[in-house]
Amino acid sequence: MRDNMKKELCIDTVKQLREKYGRLEGSVLHSDRGCQYTSYAFRRELVTNGLIQSLSGTAHCYDNARMESFFATLKKEKLYQIPIYRMKREEVKTVIFRYIFTYYNTQRINSFNEGGLPPVALRTSKQLTHHAA
Repeated sequence: MRDNMKKELCIDTVKQLREKYGRLEGSVLHSDRGCQYTSYAFRRELVTNGLIQSLSGTAHCYDNARMESFFATLKKEKLYQIPIYRMKREEVKTVIFRYIFTYYNTQRINSFNEGGLPPVALRTSKQLTHHAA
């Protein structure tokens, strides 16, 4: 997490995904049309890793509704509940990381997917099913 949205942040994110998950070929990366996502360097990184780029349509905010919903949930359930304006940047980063990785991805019931599983539980169950087949 950085304090800017430059193309380097986006490129580093793709590199981190590759390190964590290995092969990325055929995966879709969806974003809005921010200049960091349409830059030559970022698009080259996607091609290098075999990722398919999906961009929101111009002036179509609903194309990115899932992520907008996530950020609304983060703000409503966590950030608006604490005095972040009095906290240091690193403290706010810690709060956000803890919310995402120790609660949202592992414990929070998610009504979007079948069974209402948290994202990590859903991913694990799909991996187990895939390996058993």
